[in-house]
Amino acid sequence: MDRRRTLKYLAAGTALTGFLFTSCADDKKYQVAGVPKKAKNPFGYGRTPEELERDKNLSERSFFTSDEAALINVLADIIIPADEEYGAATDTDVFTFIDFMALDRPDFQIPLRGGLQWINQESRRRFNKEFVNISESQQIEIVEDIAYPFDAEPAFTQGARFFSILRDLVACGYFSSKEGIEYIGYMGNTPHVWDGVPQEVLDEHGLAYDQKTLDECVDQSKRNETMDWSGYEL
Repeated sequence: MDRRRTLKYLAAGTALTGFLFTSCADDKKYQVAGVPKKAKNPFGYGRTPEELERDKNLSERSFFTSDEAALINVLADIIIPADEEYGAATDTDVFTFIDFMALDRPDFQIPLRGGLQWINQESRRRFNKEFVNISESQQIEIVEDIAYPFDAEPAFTQGARFFSILRDLVACGYFSSKEGIEYIGYMGNTPHVWDGVPQEVLDEHGLAYDQKTLDECVDQSKRNETMDWSGYEL
């Protein structure tokens, strides 16, 4: 199974969607100071005024240096590469999400920055170049040693711990983007169309719908009409 498909199943099977896919609130109580009353929430989700102000301040700052950003982008595209249909992680600007999270959650800062330093030190040790300047096959060689934390050798423990954190952040950033949501087929609170119990099941049990139920409950042309239960016995 390829890496992108594995990530798709992991994202679809966790609480990630419930955590990330929240609704947009335009109510005046969610206004940021200086933002016109009728302007949409710039962050796309419901927040208290204090949270909005804090998010606004964080979004105007950056934690990582430009060199660190370049390294994160290379690693992000190794974690979620492009395929014939969808772009790579960097095509959804996951770095901006990761940078924001490093500011929002300071406990990420030391593991992430230390991990980036570890990656470059390991790259220089093996190939006398920093990670972004080595070949793709050389990059994968290093990543393979830290991508599976339970199998990583003791010498790679720090790198494996860092890579696990980064992989989670890349997946969160990617699968909460418009492209990532489309990729996993997330439809949100979309109502399903019910067209009744399959006929073969009804036949198996010797059952059948009466015409009133067919007309009022199964006929999709009437799905928006209120059911009239006056002819039924309870």
